[in-house]
Amino acid sequence: MAVQEAGQGAGTAAHGGGCTCGDCPHGAREGHRRAVAEFVARRDEFAAGRGLPAAVAYSASASRQWVSEELTQSAVAVAERGRAEGTAWLARLWLRTLYVLWAAVVLLLLVQALTAVGAGWTGARTAGLLAALVVVCALSAASWFHRARGGALAPVIGEDNRLSTSRTVAAAWVLFVAYAVLVLAGRLAAASDPAERDALISGLDLARGAGVVTVLAVVCGIAVLVRRVVGLRILGQRLQKARAHRPRAADLLTDDAGRGTFTDIQYVVIGAVALVFAAVRLARRPDQLPDLPWGLAVLVLVSAATYLAGKYAEGGRPVILSVVRAREAGDLDGPIRTGDDIEIRGAGFVPPGAQSADRLSRMVVRIGAVNVHVPLIPVAGGFSNPTDGVLTVPVPAEVEPGSVEVQVVTAAGVVTNRCVVEVTE
Repeated sequence: MAVQEAGQGAGTAAHGGGCTCGDCPHGAREGHRRAVAEFVARRDEFAAGRGLPAAVAYSASASRQWVSEELTQSAVAVAERGRAEGTAWLARLWLRTLYVLWAAVVLLLLVQALTAVGAGWTGARTAGLLAALVVVCALSAASWFHRARGGALAPVIGEDNRLSTSRTVAAAWVLFVAYAVLVLAGRLAAASDPAERDALISGLDLARGAGVVTVLAVVCGIAVLVRRVVGLRILGQRLQKARAHRPRAADLLTDDAGRGTFTDIQYVVIGAVALVFAAVRLARRPDQLPDLPWGLAVLVLVSAATYLAGKYAEGGRPVILSVVRAREAGDLDGPIRTGDDIEIRGAGFVPPGAQSADRLSRMVVRIGAVNVHVPLIPVAGGFSNPTDGVLTVPVPAEVEPGSVEVQVVTAAGVVTNRCVVEVTE
């Protein structure tokens, strides 16, 4: 019994929240959850004024610096756990995608069997089922080769480790059109009557499938163009991007900060509605490409144009509007001196999705030739510094008196404009 208990204790110590076993209670997800809980408890403890050592409690600036360093180290540990959890989650995702894909095939079979009652089983039903098997088998093979990157979802995961709205919409239309063509190919292979074969071939005429082809071309072009636009805006420092720990389904409808965006929502909703309509048309007329009405096709094009315009309009370069001396209650007014705190006012200092403590701790203020890390000031539930519009940093003694330039370097690596301030002795 003692040996067994010792073995269990050794196994628990070996895991400790760091392994990536799928069913292990001490796996990556549990380790990340514990690290987050410890960080939140530590942050709230500091916010309440507890946990400070006596050596730094005598000085407000020293205690603030010590608290910031402690929270930064704890936040780095949380970020490492988060990345490990994200990697383990992606490695398990490919199996989940396989379950969903094959469940869709079973659902299709059940729907066909139920609708065949009374009407009888037709060649179109067989062709539809075989086409679904071909598509799912191809996706299953792709999932195996990309199992470390999310399986079948790997092509729609962006460089920022989030689900890409444009790629997901384009992939849905590509899979649907491929399935429709495979249905026609299956019916053509089984057709014995020359008149039936001619009718099936004519079902691929552009005049009948012009709406679907146009929508497919536009959504695929939007996916390529959006990637190019985002990349150029990042390189031009007009857009800030923070990498996510793992993709989420909500990424399709939200921005990097997790807020719902109108352009993404309308693009997904209208695209999904049009796709459902096209699927119904294919089910009713399996002898030709779905003849998507031009009114619905134009609606999808307008939605795509709105989505693209939103990509051009989002973001913006961070900017410093003013720099003033930070003043507490009871302080006398005066110029900025070395050792004083300065308050930098502006916009865009915290990129969307960079609200975590490990990314906030990467922010740097350049005061002349000196790089000053922005201290983390905890409050209950978050941080009062830094914020998106205001930063507070001390002016170190290494700053030479006179006119100096102040710049902010955000967590995304984007540099703001220069603001000149006067520092006196």
